[in-house]
Amino acid sequence: MSARVFFYVQHLLGIGHLRRAATLTRALAAGGFDVLLVSGGAPVEGLALGGARLHQLPPVRAADAGLKELARLDGAPIDEAFRARRTRQLLDLFEAEQPDILLTEQFPFGRTQLRFELLPLLEAAQDRPSAPWIVSSIRDVLRRTASPARVDEMVQTFEAFDAVLVHADPALVRLDDSFPAWPDIQARALYTGYVSDSDAAVADIAVGKGEVIVSAGGGAVGAPLLRAALAARPLTSLADRRWRLLVGPNMPDAERAALAASADGDVIVEPVRADFPSLLRNAALSISQAGYNTVVETLCLGDRAVLVPFGTARETEQADRARVLVERGMVAAVPPGELTPESLAAAIARAWAGPSIRSFPPVDARGTSATVAALRQMVSP
Repeated sequence: MSARVFFYVQHLLGIGHLRRAATLTRALAAGGFDVLLVSGGAPVEGLALGGARLHQLPPVRAADAGLKELARLDGAPIDEAFRARRTRQLLDLFEAEQPDILLTEQFPFGRTQLRFELLPLLEAAQDRPSAPWIVSSIRDVLRRTASPARVDEMVQTFEAFDAVLVHADPALVRLDDSFPAWPDIQARALYTGYVSDSDAAVADIAVGKGEVIVSAGGGAVGAPLLRAALAARPLTSLADRRWRLLVGPNMPDAERAALAASADGDVIVEPVRADFPSLLRNAALSISQAGYNTVVETLCLGDRAVLVPFGTARETEQADRARVLVERGMVAAVPPGELTPESLAAAIARAWAGPSIRSFPPVDARGTSATVAALRQMVSP
């Protein structure tokens, strides 16, 4: 009988967390696990899970770009009754599944807004006569702005966990750079390498050849980058090339229409494409935010890149990820709060004059296979 994995994921603003969870889910299902992906964010059409199953909780999202408060999809705040119903549904589902492994995406090192349901879930797992393995799955960079009290809370909550899988290449980015309590968790931490299935998705060797590709993830906060790219284009030495702007599914319709109306010449504005890895492989230059999935794809496939990280006083992850790559000379970047057509054009010039990403040692992007191997070892007799 296949070992069962109960994989909890919550995306709040973009869809990056869900995309990475889906990649891991497909790999685990292909590796012989019976996987249930439990998603608490907005439904995403066409989510590919291979042979895995999906359960959609009553969805919530971030109330705004600050990512601090939760709301329903229509913007209404969630109340105690909603929290209680969702928690009960999650616990009933866990009881019905009786998994061998409970896998939580980001928690307890993030997603602390969901403590109302995740702490009872941990208690339910620990109270089972035959407790499952309890494992956290996290990215390469954590939010540095967490207070010392919150960091202490993370470490205390982690006592219930058997392991944390750090989906990063420590030769490039180390978790202790962004998590001050690393000594308290390192004995149960395993670096897996970055999670990516981009190589398998590259097919067309001609599409997007020599283009400038501009992308902004799910698009919820991506309109300023796309507008700046249109305005920066005539200021660059790449103005004679085709520029392709990819609009994410979460971008408001009005923003989408405005971008399409302002595009002229050899500029394409279109929805995000399934063949993005092929576009990235063939592009002369990529301009994007600095979310985990896009950066991993860029490191694996791209030639030259400009990163424009999303960031606020509270949210530091993308800015820290971009800073590490800039310090290594691999990309150029525009820091949060400094985006203008002129600053973006200057970053494009730096990236174009700098070395190709392909001239650096390849990053370890075997995170999917390493995750499958790690979880298989846990449940092996």
